[in-house]
Amino acid sequence: MSAADLDAQQPSGGAIAQRAPTVQHISAQQVRASAGAWSYRGCDEVRAAGAAPLYRGQPGYGVHMDGDLDGIACEPIRQ
Repeated sequence: MSAADLDAQQPSGGAIAQRAPTVQHISAQQVRASAGAWSYRGCDEVRAAGAAPLYRGQPGYGVHMDGDLDGIACEPIRQ
């Protein structure tokens, strides 16, 4: 049997059938639970990403970047 014969037997008429991408639905509770799962390495990285300041509970927040433990990481430097 040739490749053309095999292609002709495909339900799509010879074209390769493609699956639609699956979409994962997550709840707000799952989002909140995962918010602390990762953090930036430091404030330089946060600022380079344009994400400063970060607030406790936001994705990317880490207590290691919150020097005064007020829930706000990578605050603007006051002089």
